[in-house]
Amino acid sequence: MTTTIGAVPRQSDRRQDELSGDLPVPLISDAAATGAVAVVGLGYVGLPTALSLMDAGKSVVGYDISEDRLAAIKTGKVDLPEEDRSFLAARIGSERFILTTDAGQLGAVESVIICVPTPVDPQFVPDLTALRLACDEVVRRAVAGQTIVLTSTTYVGCTDDLLVDPLVARGFDVGTDVFVAFSPERIDPGVADHSPRETPRVVGGVTAECARRATALLQRTAPAVHGVSSPRAAELTKLLENTFRAVNIALANEFSDLTSGFGVDPMEVISAAATKPYGFMPFYPGPGVGGHCIPCDPHYLLWQSRRQRRTSPVTEAAMWSIAGRPRTVVQKVRDLLGDNAKAVGGARVLLVGVAYKPSVADVRESPALEIIAELQEAGAEVHYFDPLVESVRTPRGPLMSHTSPDTAEWDLVIAHTLQPGYDYSWLNSAPAVLDTTYRLHDVKNRKIL
Repeated sequence: MTTTIGAVPRQSDRRQDELSGDLPVPLISDAAATGAVAVVGLGYVGLPTALSLMDAGKSVVGYDISEDRLAAIKTGKVDLPEEDRSFLAARIGSERFILTTDAGQLGAVESVIICVPTPVDPQFVPDLTALRLACDEVVRRAVAGQTIVLTSTTYVGCTDDLLVDPLVARGFDVGTDVFVAFSPERIDPGVADHSPRETPRVVGGVTAECARRATALLQRTAPAVHGVSSPRAAELTKLLENTFRAVNIALANEFSDLTSGFGVDPMEVISAAATKPYGFMPFYPGPGVGGHCIPCDPHYLLWQSRRQRRTSPVTEAAMWSIAGRPRTVVQKVRDLLGDNAKAVGGARVLLVGVAYKPSVADVRESPALEIIAELQEAGAEVHYFDPLVESVRTPRGPLMSHTSPDTAEWDLVIAHTLQPGYDYSWLNSAPAVLDTTYRLHDVKNRKIL
């Protein structure tokens, strides 16, 4: 059961046949007068987007197909900075924030913002399942006067393929009847300084009027809006942003291996290079990358390049290097255990942190999961300690639960993700610590990759 915002009419109840696409030209909607915005997908991007819109004075319909996700939001059991968590708690139950699984609500708002995940499959091929379903629902429910903004990272031309062309097929004149734009999400979970309110937006509209309306919608949620010529330019902007990060992280990992081979701390070298005020931006080595950005987004560009029979050798090399980084960690574990005359089989190994980055409970694509799975397959007894993650399931293993670090003696401890605000001094009692964070300079028996 769903409640509507204020006096917004239920388009799904009044004109279900029209919204299904049976009429070639949809009727003018009452939605344009409501000012309400629907956010499609309330995950790590959609929920902060909804909060930023409410902070800007908008009424929001939060639509998600998962009842469990909506229940978690209502109870506050979501991964948000404390400021946003308090903001959310104050608005649960408000008429200005409606949570629903009823897609009919999408026809009763002035604007729709699509924020669904765009992962890749195990072969690194884009998985567009969620995006296609979301766009299909939005197109089917679209009414005249709406502004539709796609924010999910995707391939070049996707806005045309999944929104513009289907809307035209329904009888809409895009730029006159409805208004479509692409504005890539820029959410950095767990980093307060990178909240939507602090991060500029890029907007590419199908027409100038599309761009104007999308800018008007988003400009109060960001310090600035940078317009580009088209949705394709905006789609490429997002792909460049994360491909740039992927290439530089791969370089940082490679450089750290070379530097440690000379007996020099790679973090010291990176910090020294970062003092240069031009021509250098610091990136840091680690056990791999996680989340649904860097491990996934460049593969959308590579996938499209292959279809066009083009090559992207720098990006391809970087992504293969990133994908292989967890195996580098496992090999280092073998070496360190061997140095202590201990085989991997039967060794007791503790991972410190399984989230893909500090300050979050997010384990999507976390290198820790692959590290755990590889060690388990080699016969190691693996446990983990992460105060923000109660349980995880590895790709090839059973459900694991968070454990206390002082419950057993470990043959090796792997520092994977250090959650801020917690005491890690107990690491000094470990016989060996593999520091994949490169930050535990004062820990005894510390080794780096």
